[in-house]
Amino acid sequence: MKIAIIGTGYVGLVTGTCLAETGNEVICVDIDQNKVNKMKNGEVPIYEPHLDVLFERNIKAGRLKFTTSLDEGLNFGDIVFLALPTPEDEDGSADLSYVLNVSEEIGKKITNYKVIVDKSTVPVGTAEKVKAVILKNAICDFDVVSNPEFLREGYAVDDFLKPERIVIGSSSERATQLMKKLYGPFVRSGNPIIIMDEKSAELTKYAANSFLATKITFMNEIANYCEKVGADVDKVRAGMGTDSRIGSRFLFPGIGYGGSCFPKDVKALQKAGKDENYDFNILNAVIKVNASQKMILIPKIEAYFNDELKGKKIAVWGLSFKPETDDIREAPSLYIINTLLEKGANISVFDPEAMENVKEKYEDKLNYASSMYEATIDADALVICTEWSIFRTPDFNKIKSNLKQPAIFDGRNLYDVDEMKSEGFYYVSIGRKATT
Repeated sequence: MKIAIIGTGYVGLVTGTCLAETGNEVICVDIDQNKVNKMKNGEVPIYEPHLDVLFERNIKAGRLKFTTSLDEGLNFGDIVFLALPTPEDEDGSADLSYVLNVSEEIGKKITNYKVIVDKSTVPVGTAEKVKAVILKNAICDFDVVSNPEFLREGYAVDDFLKPERIVIGSSSERATQLMKKLYGPFVRSGNPIIIMDEKSAELTKYAANSFLATKITFMNEIANYCEKVGADVDKVRAGMGTDSRIGSRFLFPGIGYGGSCFPKDVKALQKAGKDENYDFNILNAVIKVNASQKMILIPKIEAYFNDELKGKKIAVWGLSFKPETDDIREAPSLYIINTLLEKGANISVFDPEAMENVKEKYEDKLNYASSMYEATIDADALVICTEWSIFRTPDFNKIKSNLKQPAIFDGRNLYDVDEMKSEGFYYVSIGRKATT
């Protein structure tokens, strides 16, 4: 099948590459000429495990191409995916200007039947808006389909190639059959393709992300209460997670969720509710708790230094909002770094993949270490913000010899409390007793 992907961000590039992997011909359209040139030369503009291998293979096979020309993309593709940004607007709603502007151009340019697929995360009713905008100028038949993505950064390639489910919102049998044919190779093991109306498909993505954000936030609340009463959140989590009605995933306490999806989608659903005079009380609490959770380590760090952070050197491990990505959008690490800088601390940072993105944001305000251990040299404390695998089994003797004081503030509960006590560290984590 011939596919056009409009937008080569995280979702668009993974979608295009994985569709090419199953034998489709794919052309990806982006307005950034420099980015397109790099992709033509085989350079992947984002970090996502395993994407580079598929990317290179399909470029060499001639199944994956790139252009800045929307006309070229529309002339080529029978199915056109809109993988465009829907950033958070000032009022929390999703900004649809990119989607609707491109839709208007599509209406002016298409000359034969197309299936237009909303792949971006969009509010309920967007498919209707896209259809109306295209219809103003279209001289041929077309259908608009909602096909939300459920890709986890760091696991996006596996998620696309082996999806738990595929959701297709369509009121057109013609478009539905084309979409089922397109996705057939990805569900050979029997996982479902779920067909529903467009509005239900649009809401499914927001509902799923908001529920997961709620689960994370609830566990963080439990962790905070554990500290108050002397309970151990790891034991509570194990007791809860073995209940099949609850499950063990997304029960790990920490310093809040970040990234491009959860914060934006929860706020967008909250705002959509307000627009319908419906107050999502649960989501109001989720947003409030997550904002405070990102800062939960700050008073603990201040207490350790008797509120004298000026001139202290703090090492920070982990900058991306989660491991296996270079994405720093809404990362808890940035909130912690900003506060420490405001209080006069000097900060040395290390992350396996996100360093360049952080450099663009902070420039010379931070010290950028070349290794995790270099970041700790002559530091007064270590703060862990992201649970990268390389941080899980470090050389504690090397850390202790590098630090001026053996103090670790762990926002991801990477280490065993008893082990840290035996190693001689002042160790603070989330929902567990601190060692002194």
